Amino acid sequence: MQKGSSMDRVVVFLDWQNVYMNARSTFHRNRGPVQLGNVYPTQLGQRLAQARPGRELTEVRVYRGQPDSTRDPKSYGANRRQQAAWERAGAKVTQRTLRYPTRWPDERAEEKGIDVAIAVDLVMMAVAKEYDVGILMSTDTDLKPALEAVASLGEGPICEVAAWKDPDRPTSQLRIAGVELWCHFLYLDDYKSMADGRDYTIRLE
Repeated sequence: MQKGSSMDRVVVFLDWQNVYMNARSTFHRNRGPVQLGNVYPTQLGQRLAQARPGRELTEVRVYRGQPDSTRDPKSYGANRRQQAAWERAGAKVTQRTLRYPTRWPDERAEEKGIDVAIAVDLVMMAVAKEYDVGILMSTDTDLKPALEAVASLGEGPICEVAAWKDPDRPTSQLRIAGVELWCHFLYLDDYKSMADGRDYTIRLE
């Protein structure tokens, strides 16, 4: 906690593709238009920060892959419009160009380096004491070493995790050995309160 402050500073780290795909799977069974599963990042961050008393949201950081403007201009345009909307609402967005396989578009383009970018920021910002509580929303086990690194710092910033939750289905959440890692479960009502139904492939005049 910052000296002289009575509130813990919260930074929320969103592994966007993971957040989006798990929302689609949990609440839409992977069916329906592509915009189903989208949420407003700043609203999600506020919900997580306000879940426990004595905290204030200082930053929402979104990490995601970016389509190539020449290979997939339609997806690139949608991505840029969505990013602009998020940034107007106060989120910080980090993007890395997607990796396209030889057989694309028969094979999906993949994110490259997103988990590394999240891990580096999560740990470096903890070392620099840029947050008191870092909340990571992802179920990607590649991020466990970063959570372990922050936990190993001892006194200082702590990390928590978040996951979508359907009471009738098993839920994946990140865990690390020997540490009680608090998980913020977000339910259907939470999702509905922050769902973003806009189709970003359509340019608004």
